[in-house]
Amino acid sequence: MLNKYFRVIVGVMVLLSVVLTTYVHQNWLWFTVFIGVNLIQSAFTKWCLLETILIKLGVKK
Repeated sequence: MLNKYFRVIVGVMVLLSVVLTTYVHQNWLWFTVFIGVNLIQSAFTKWCLLETILIKLGVKK
């Protein structure tokens, strides 16, 4: 269940950043970069802030 929530939230954040970059300001592209760097970092460290937040909110693994 946690994996499903994680994928939906990250997907929405990426799409939101693309829309904001297109229609608001190009500096929103840095939000997309932040998401990508976080995903790469979590692959190496096995720790993700979003996962920690979801667990504290009561989402089951």
